[in-house]
Parts: sequence; C-alpha cells; structure tokens
Amino acid sequence: MRAANSEGAVAVVVATDTRGKHRIQAELKRLEQESRFLEEELEQLEKMEKASVACMELLTHVEAKPDPLLPVTTGPLNPLWDRWFEGPQDSKRCSCWIL
Repeated sequence: MRAANSEGAVAVVVATDTRGKHRIQAELKRLEQESRFLEEELEQLEKMEKASVACMELLTHVEAKPDPLLPVTTGPLNPLWDRWFEGPQDSKRCSCWIL
C-alpha cells in the first residue's frame, strides 16, 4: 500500500496480517496431516486380503450352524395358526379395510 505525505514523496506502508498467516499455516498443517492419514490408510488397505473372501467364509460358517436360541421345528406346531398368517381364502367374504 502506498501513502503520499505532504511533500509529495511516496512512502510504502507494509501491511502485515499475522492472524491471516497463522490461519493459512494451520490450514496447511491440517491438510498435510489429513493427506498423511489417507496415505497410511491406503497402505493398510493394500496389505489387507480381499474382504469378500473373508465375508463368504464367515457367511458359510454362520449358516452351517443353527441358532441355539431358536427351537428346531419342521412345521407349525398347531396348523390352525397358519390361517392367521395367510391371506383370506375367499376374497369376497373378506371385509377388512386394512390396506
């Protein structure tokens, strides 16, 4: 920035904004840290084995064993209960308004 004094000479005024410089340095440091973190994460991902293979192995292992908390049944204990979970046998007689 330039300012003229009363004699006509031009003086150069240097404006220093230390807060702005500090903000820029802090933002730059944050971006460098983030890029370093992402590079480390990419290296870890490259060293890992394929996730789909591990998931398929886990899935076959889990599906092979029955759930110990659920009883093993081959069919309904009481066949009359099935009528509550099936749709109406005759749609003309059905007068329910539930959509």
